[in-house]
Amino acid sequence: MNNHSSSVRKWTLFLLISSSLSFQTAQAHNDLTVVDWGGDLARAHMQAWIIPWENDNNKEASLVYYGGGIDEIRDQVNTTNVTWDVVDMEYSDLIQACNEGLLEKIDHANYPNSPGDFIDGALASDCGVGVYVWSTVYAYHTGAFEGASPTTIADFFDTATFPGKRGLRRDPRGTLEWALISAGVAPGNVYSTLATEEGLDQAFDELDRIKASIVWWSGGAEPAALLESGEVTMSAAWNGRLFRPMTEQNAPIDIVWDGQVWEIEFLAILKGSRNLVDAQHFVRYASSTESLAAVAEHIPYGPVRKTAQTRVKSNIKPHLPTENISDTSLRFDSPWWAANIDRVRARFEAWIAPSSADIEGRGARF
Repeated sequence: MNNHSSSVRKWTLFLLISSSLSFQTAQAHNDLTVVDWGGDLARAHMQAWIIPWENDNNKEASLVYYGGGIDEIRDQVNTTNVTWDVVDMEYSDLIQACNEGLLEKIDHANYPNSPGDFIDGALASDCGVGVYVWSTVYAYHTGAFEGASPTTIADFFDTATFPGKRGLRRDPRGTLEWALISAGVAPGNVYSTLATEEGLDQAFDELDRIKASIVWWSGGAEPAALLESGEVTMSAAWNGRLFRPMTEQNAPIDIVWDGQVWEIEFLAILKGSRNLVDAQHFVRYASSTESLAAVAEHIPYGPVRKTAQTRVKSNIKPHLPTENISDTSLRFDSPWWAANIDRVRARFEAWIAPSSADIEGRGARF
């Protein structure tokens, strides 16, 4: 295969992914299909993983977008119509999928320098391999406020001092944790509090304070766009999705790291993958020292290999979640959410239902 023509074809596919969140394509079963979250993450994966893997192995791979969850994975496996191979997954989703038998087991002994080179938790599941640390932070429009700028999670919930709409992901994960921290619960006590009905009530009571100001988002590119347009003055965001707008596009955005909710992202292989050998090889390739360091150069997520962390350039390091962890940071409790997501999401959606703020907020300006 001509490496140049392969690269051109893959970049064309990347542009299609980035231009439409609804992009889907029928995949030939002899091509490896890798699934991720699109946008800047897809761009990073194309440059650090897909194109190098193709060139090194003289094989074809396709990149497909999805929005998380395990419904599509469950449908493919249960109907034995598996068209995806490798999926980039949130750990709580991976735990659920693994418990349901939807993923192939992975032998971590086949990974170089395993386990000593991996940070704690990166090899916690026998259905996946950790690749990088990402976090949910919030950002604000730097021209939105007179005087002091927001610095804490409590400021996010303070619409009197810092007026304007608030962007939040339409998902209880991370949102309820922030609500409790804003209400005065110490990060170390968040999940024990959230495990009680009283704690849930407290979280929703805190959210009630800003309910009329919330603009809901679902795609990772939305927060930066909402902030730049002035539709919101603050928004929760995945830290990596703010990097290019801030550093390359000079967007008037700044990050608040206080209360960042961080977690390890995993690669997993669908049960019944028709390209199992290639999928296994790709996961080993993508989680290598060189590949993880390469990802961080394109999107600032912290590599889970210690040897990769030493290779990240100095201008990138300040943007990594792993460089900003402090006493106010919160490690996302994926096992807790895997066990409770269905129950809590039902209450969360019922709480949202009467609100039309996500519609009314469109077009608003500070």
